[in-house]
Amino acid sequence: MKYILIVGDGMSDYPVPELGDKTPLQAAHKPNMDAIAAKGQSGLIKNVPDQCTPGSDVAICSVLSYNPARFCPGRGPLEAPSRGINLGPNDTAYRCNIITEENGAIADYSAGHISTEEAAELIAAVKSKFDKKGEIEFHSGLDYRHFLIMRNFTTPELIKCTPPHDARGVAVSEVLPKALAPEAEKTAQLLRDMIAGSREILKDHPVNIAREMSAKSPGNLIWLWGGGKKPSMPTLKEKFGVKSAVISAVDLVKGIGSYAGMEIINVEGATGLYNTNYEGKADAALKALETNDLVFVHVEAPDEAGHIGDYQLKVKTIEDLDRRLLGRIMSGMAEPYAIAILPDHPTPIKLRTHSRDPVPFAIAAPSLKPDGVTGFDEFSAKKGGFGLVENEYLLSLLLSCR
Repeated sequence: MKYILIVGDGMSDYPVPELGDKTPLQAAHKPNMDAIAAKGQSGLIKNVPDQCTPGSDVAICSVLSYNPARFCPGRGPLEAPSRGINLGPNDTAYRCNIITEENGAIADYSAGHISTEEAAELIAAVKSKFDKKGEIEFHSGLDYRHFLIMRNFTTPELIKCTPPHDARGVAVSEVLPKALAPEAEKTAQLLRDMIAGSREILKDHPVNIAREMSAKSPGNLIWLWGGGKKPSMPTLKEKFGVKSAVISAVDLVKGIGSYAGMEIINVEGATGLYNTNYEGKADAALKALETNDLVFVHVEAPDEAGHIGDYQLKVKTIEDLDRRLLGRIMSGMAEPYAIAILPDHPTPIKLRTHSRDPVPFAIAAPSLKPDGVTGFDEFSAKKGGFGLVENEYLLSLLLSCR
């Protein structure tokens, strides 16, 4: 028996007026998702507990059966392993976005989805200014997503940092890192100083001059957030006895997979955007299932469409996921399998950020009798046999199917 877990990041949404008051999932042509719902059972699942901030770190931990209140210390330490960054017990890892500041406010959390190559040059410039051996290290990552590692700094939980995608249009001065206790003030000030100092380093950098000449958003500021220390997590092999693999373009998902003991499979052309290599991910999943019991495939593209408020692009990413990835996997399976499809969290078009609403899911497996639901979307799932799931994890439900 093989198990396949497909997550379309941020797919879930609210009704969009421009789509005839349908959600992108309702509006999209997605026969393979609908087939999973028709052959199996559906429901709604709450991946973001009330006490947690809605985000992919929390939601992906939940999907994979890890209590986020215990195992989700912040984006930085969860993502760092995917870049080969080793963390000691007293080290703190922060996410470091390359962003666009305009008129003193956060204009774009991704600097116009700056390329990895361009961003690497900008991070190198920041690194040359701020790196301090044995204390402060900047590391480049994918696209706009990078890292600050602070060695022997132990108070990340006492510093409030705002994710840049939650602060579009907000004055930078209003959302700078803030100490929640006196003992964290020195570190918070250091973070603020590095953010402010990056402005002078980046404003006239050749990469940004070239971007502005091409009418692209400049990467003219770094933004530090998601700080935390290394978690200690049992592997999926220890929890469920399964050998597993993960396929994603996103450092966060690969980092969580690394802690979970999953094989990390990198696919050429996997970008985390609408132009990702869907077929390559599908083929890699089929190959990985030859030697693994479970394969988890993550697609970031719908989430990015939600963040920029593009409902047409979001529909397209859902349709591409369905046709080019999901259908390819399902048609390529020869032996019995159980498969689950879901978003991790909603990224509603009207909010342009994450919400904590329950998300639809569907599972098809030989042992599951159809529940009469024939489509996969937020409203059809309410009628599903699983009902509203609040105290169970998706992976636990999937692996209980035979």
